Amino acid sequence: MNYKRSSELFEDAQKVIPGGVNSPVRAFKAVGGHPIFIESAQGAYLYDSDGNKYIDYINSWGPMILGHAHKPVVDAVIEKAKKGTSFGTPTEIETKIAELAVKMVPNIDKIRFVNSGTEACMSAVRLARGYTNKEKIIKFAGCYHGHSDSFLIQAGSGAITFGSPNSPGVTQGTAKDTLLAKYNDLESVRQLIEANKNEISCIILEPVAGNMGCIPPQDGFLEGLRSLCDQNDILLIFDEVMTGFRLAPGGVQERLGVNADIITFGKVIGGGLPVGAFAARSEIMDYLSPIGPVYQAGTLSGNPLAMAAGLAMLNELDQNRRIFESLDKKTAYLHAGIANALKSNNVKHTINRIGSMMSIHFTEQPVIDFESAATGNTNTFKEFFHGMLDHGIYLAPSAFETWFITEALSYKDLDDTIAAVNSIAKNL
Repeated sequence: MNYKRSSELFEDAQKVIPGGVNSPVRAFKAVGGHPIFIESAQGAYLYDSDGNKYIDYINSWGPMILGHAHKPVVDAVIEKAKKGTSFGTPTEIETKIAELAVKMVPNIDKIRFVNSGTEACMSAVRLARGYTNKEKIIKFAGCYHGHSDSFLIQAGSGAITFGSPNSPGVTQGTAKDTLLAKYNDLESVRQLIEANKNEISCIILEPVAGNMGCIPPQDGFLEGLRSLCDQNDILLIFDEVMTGFRLAPGGVQERLGVNADIITFGKVIGGGLPVGAFAARSEIMDYLSPIGPVYQAGTLSGNPLAMAAGLAMLNELDQNRRIFESLDKKTAYLHAGIANALKSNNVKHTINRIGSMMSIHFTEQPVIDFESAATGNTNTFKEFFHGMLDHGIYLAPSAFETWFITEALSYKDLDDTIAAVNSIAKNL
C-alpha cells in the first residue's frame, strides 16, 4: 500500500505536536514505521489519507460496538448540535441517559457523567477514599486506568511493598498509597491487605483486562476479590471503560455475575464521543458534592452532544439484545479461523477471548497476567502487524492491546481477515 500522504502528515505533526501524536500508542513506536492518518470511517472500515481502506479491529479502542458513523448516532449528534454544543447547565437528556444506564447496569442507583475514562477512574478512587476515610488503593500490574498519578505506578520489590512511579511527574507521596497486586492472583491481594490493615480504601481493576491483551479473569478470581472486600470494608471498583455495554448490556457484572461497588465507563457511554461516567449505589454516590463532601466537577460533564450520541447507542443495545449474541458468534468464528491458520503454519500462539474482545499472544504458554503476556514474541507481532496492515487489516499498534469486534463486520470481512492471517503466517 502507498502511505506517502500519511508520512507527510506525520512529518508536519511532529513539528507542532509532541511526538506527532496526541496519545503515545498512536506513534507506532512499538511496531516501527510511522502512523497511518485516518481520513474517515464507515461501518467496519477505516479510510486513510492515501485512499487506503482497512477492516478495523480497534474501533476507537472499543466503543464502536455498532460500527463507525452509525446513522442513529450521527443523526442524534447533528440534531443536538443545531441547538447548541455546550451550555454548562443541566439538560433533560442527562437524566434520560442516566435512567437508561441505571436500568441496564446491575447494582447501581445513580451515575455521574465526566469527560473521559481517565477522569471517571480518578473520581471513583477519590470517592472511595472519601467514603471509607482510608487512603491506600490496590491496583493490578498490567491494568490501565488512565494517566492519573495514582495509576502510573510500577511494582515494588516484593508483593507487600508499595509501588514506585513509572513516569516523571508522579510523586513518591502518591506512589506510597498505591499497592501493586498480580492479576488473577488472589494470594497477592491477601498479602497486601494483611500488610496494610484498615488502610485500603478500594481495589480497582479491569474485570476483564484489556491493556495487556485480552485477559479474562480466572474462575473464582472476581468472586474472591468480592469476598476479600466484604471482609475488610474495602470498596471494589470495576473499570468497565472497555467492557461496559460491550460484553453484555450490563457489562461484566451481568455477564459474570459478580457485583462491584463502583463502576466506571468511558467513551462507550457517549457513542464514542469524549465522555466517561462512574456509578454506584445511592449511599456511595450521595457522598459526592453538592450533597456530600467529596468534590468533583466539570464544565463539559454531561455535554449534550455526547449525551445524544450515547442515548442513541444505548437505546439500540437495550432494545435489540440479540446484538450481543451476534457479536459473540462473530468473535468465536474469527477466533477459530485465526487459530487454525496459525496452527497450520506452526506459529506459536495463544488466543484469549471473551465476548467481542480477543487478542493474539505469540507465545505457547497460557496468558493470565502481565508477566505471562510479556513472554509473547514482540518481533513476531511487529511482522504480523505490518503484514496485516498491508493486507488492509488495521490492528492496534501494540502487542499488548485487545481486538474489538463490531457488529458492522460481515462474515466476508472475517473470512478476509482469516485469509490474511493465513498468508502472513507462512512467513512468520
